[in-house]
Amino acid sequence: MNNEFIAHVKKNIDGSWARPQLLSEHLEGTARLAEAYTSKFHSGEWGKAAGLAHDAGKGRLAWQNYILRKSGYDEEAHLEGKPGKMPHAVHGAILAEELYGKGLGRLLAYCIAGHHAGLPDWSSAEGAGQSALEFQQNQVKDLNDIASFVLEYLKLSRPGQPPWKFADGLDLSLWIRMIFSSLVDADFLDTESYMDEEKSQNRGGYCSIPELLERYNQFIKRLDETSEDTPVNIVRRQIRAKCVQMAQEPQGIFSLSVPTGGGKTLSSLAFGLEHAKKHHLDRIIYVIPYTSIIEQNADVFRSAVGEDQVVEHHSSLDDDGSTPKSRLATENWDAPIIVTTSVQFFESLFAAKPSRCRKLHNIANSVVILDEAQLVPVDYLAPILETMQLLVEHYHVSFVISTATQPAFGKRMVDGRLFKGLENIREIMGNNEAVQSLYDSLKRIQVQLPSDFHAASNWEEIANELTQYEQVLCVVSDRKSCRELHRLMPEGTFHLSALMCGQHRSEVIAKIKQKLKNKEPVRVISTQLVEAGVDFDFPVVYRALAGLDSIAQAAGRCNREGKLDGLGKVIVFVPPKSPPSGILRKAAEATRNILMDRQYDPSDNSLFEKYFEELYWKANSLDSKDILALLSPDRQECGISFRTAAQKFRIVDDSNQKTIIVRYGESDELLAILKSKGPERWLMRKLQRYTVNVYNNEFDLLQRQGLLEEIQPNIHVLTTKTAYSEEAGLLVGETENDPGKFII
Repeated sequence: MNNEFIAHVKKNIDGSWARPQLLSEHLEGTARLAEAYTSKFHSGEWGKAAGLAHDAGKGRLAWQNYILRKSGYDEEAHLEGKPGKMPHAVHGAILAEELYGKGLGRLLAYCIAGHHAGLPDWSSAEGAGQSALEFQQNQVKDLNDIASFVLEYLKLSRPGQPPWKFADGLDLSLWIRMIFSSLVDADFLDTESYMDEEKSQNRGGYCSIPELLERYNQFIKRLDETSEDTPVNIVRRQIRAKCVQMAQEPQGIFSLSVPTGGGKTLSSLAFGLEHAKKHHLDRIIYVIPYTSIIEQNADVFRSAVGEDQVVEHHSSLDDDGSTPKSRLATENWDAPIIVTTSVQFFESLFAAKPSRCRKLHNIANSVVILDEAQLVPVDYLAPILETMQLLVEHYHVSFVISTATQPAFGKRMVDGRLFKGLENIREIMGNNEAVQSLYDSLKRIQVQLPSDFHAASNWEEIANELTQYEQVLCVVSDRKSCRELHRLMPEGTFHLSALMCGQHRSEVIAKIKQKLKNKEPVRVISTQLVEAGVDFDFPVVYRALAGLDSIAQAAGRCNREGKLDGLGKVIVFVPPKSPPSGILRKAAEATRNILMDRQYDPSDNSLFEKYFEELYWKANSLDSKDILALLSPDRQECGISFRTAAQKFRIVDDSNQKTIIVRYGESDELLAILKSKGPERWLMRKLQRYTVNVYNNEFDLLQRQGLLEEIQPNIHVLTTKTAYSEEAGLLVGETENDPGKFII
C-alpha cells in the first residue's frame, strides 16, 4: 500500500514524467535528517517523530487524488499556502496530538503545522486569525482516511520526555523553534535530493575545522614574518597568543576586551578555530553590526583560510561575488565559517518563517563571535541575552563578546533591581588588572573633554577649529548635523552619511584612506557610520557628545597604528543640537553624568561598565515589544505566540521607511536592464549597492516633487541625478532619526 502513495513528482528534461518520490521514502528520509540535526541538542527522537509526521496529511486518498488531478504530476501541487493548494500540514499536527497526547503532541504540532507556512500562534487572541494553530485544527473534521502505514510510523516513533526540564521564559519556545528548524531543513534537503539532484550534490564538501586551523596558522606565520615589529604589532601578537591559550577552556560565554586597533578580527578567529577543534564544534559564526564591516572582515577570513570556506549572509551580497555553493550555504549555514549581520542573526532567532528559521539548528554546536557587541539593540536586550544563555546551556554554543567597549551583560544587581543578563562570563585577556594593562599598553591618544558639558558650541565655531588641521575627522550623531557642518567647511572636505548609497560611501572611504596614506590634507565630516570597522588613522578626531562607547569608537580612528611621535588628539564637544531622541540621546546623557566630574582617560576600561549600567537603566525597556511574554508558554494550553513575536522583533523597523535606488555610478546601466528584463535576483543584488533608506515623510516629499519613478512594482528610482550630490548624497529634507543606523 505504501508503494502507491506519492510525496513529490517531477518531469525529466525531455518532458516525460520521472519516477515519483514515494511518501514512505520522503517521510523516512526527512526523519533521518531531522533526527541527526536534533541529536546535536539531545532531541533526536523528537526530530525523527516530526520528520515522520510532517507530511502525514499526504497519506490521505483525497490528497493523493488531488496531486494527480491537479497536475497530472504538477510539481507545485505538493506545496500549500498558495491559492488552490490543498492543506496537508495541519493533519499531521492533529495526529501528533491525538497519538502523543496534548502535552507532548502540541510541542510537535507547532513544527508540523508550520513547516510550509511558518510557526503559528496558538490562538487568534494576538490577531493571528485563520493562521492560528487552534483555528486550523478546528477546521479538520475527519482523519479516518490516513493511510495505515503512516499511522504505524507515528505510533512507533512516539518520543519520550523532553531532554531537560524547561525553565520559565524562552526555554520551551526556543527548543520548539530549533526542532522546527531541523524539520524544515530536513524537508527541504530531502525534497531537493529528488527534485534537483545537481543542486543537492553541490552542497557541502568544506574543509574540516582542523584543516582550517592549519591554514590559519600558516597564514599567521607568513603575516608575522612580513610585519614590522612595531609596539602595536607586538601587542597584537600577545593578544592572539592569549586567545589561543583561552580557547582550550570549557565551552561557555567569553568576553574579548581589546582596544580598537588591537587586532580583534584575527585574534577572535584564532580563538574560534582553536575552541572549535578542542570541543569538536561544527562552525564559527561571526556576527557583525554593519555590512561595511562584514565585507572587510570576510576578506580577511578568506585570506586566512581560503576563498571557498567563508560564506557571507547579508542583503548587500552581490551574486557575482559568490559561488553557487556559497549561495546554497546561506539557506542553512552549513559552511564552517559564516559571516552575517546582527540583524540577520538575532531576527532569525525569533523568526517564524521557514526560510528564516531553516539555518537555526546549525547554530547549535558552534562558536558565535559577536563583534562590536556594544551595538546589540537595547530595546531587545532582555530576550536576546536570555536566548544566548539558553544556547550556551542546552545547544553546545560558545559565545565571544568582542569589543573595545564591553557592555555590562553580566548578571548583577543595579539600584536594587536584578539585571538577569548572562552568567559566568570569562574574560579572555585575564582579570581586570590584565585588561587594564592591555589598554594602557595601547594608549595612543589623549582626550579633551568640554569644560562645561551644558555649554554648546555652534557649528561655525567647530568648523573654524577643524579648518586649523590639515588631517582631521569630525563625527556627529545625525545626518542633518553632518550636512550642516559640512556646508561650513572648505571645499574638498569629505562628507560621509547614510544619505549616500553604499557604493558611494565605499569609494569615498577609499579616497580618504589613500590621502591619509600619502600624508595629503584631508578633512572628513561623518555620521557614526565610521565608528565600527572603518580603519581610518587620523592624527586628530572631533566627536560630538554621544554615548561613551561611540566616543571610544571614534577615538579608535585616531593614531590607530601608533605611528605619531606623540599621542593623537581626540576632542569631545557639545554640539548645538542634542542627539536624536531615544537611545542615542539617553546614551549622551549617561556619558555626561559619568564624565562631568572626572577626567576621561580613554585607557580606563572600568568606565564602560558604569556607563552601560546607567544606559540600561535609562532605557524605557529592555524588552520594548514584550517578546518574553509572547514566547513564554501558558500553563493550560501551551499557547505560544510565535508569529506575533516574529512580527514584533524587528531590529530595523522598516514600516516607517522606504528604500529608493539613486542615480550614481553604474546604476543607470543596471536600471536599464531592470526596465527591460524585470527584477532578476542577481540584478537586485547589484542595485542594493545604489540604495538609500528614507523615512516615509521624506519619500512623500520626493514624490510630490516629481523626483521618484516606480520602475517596477514597489521599486522606486530617483528620476534625476540633480537630486543626488556627488559630494553629499541624496538631497532630501532630513529627520532626526537615521534609518541608516543599522544596515541589514
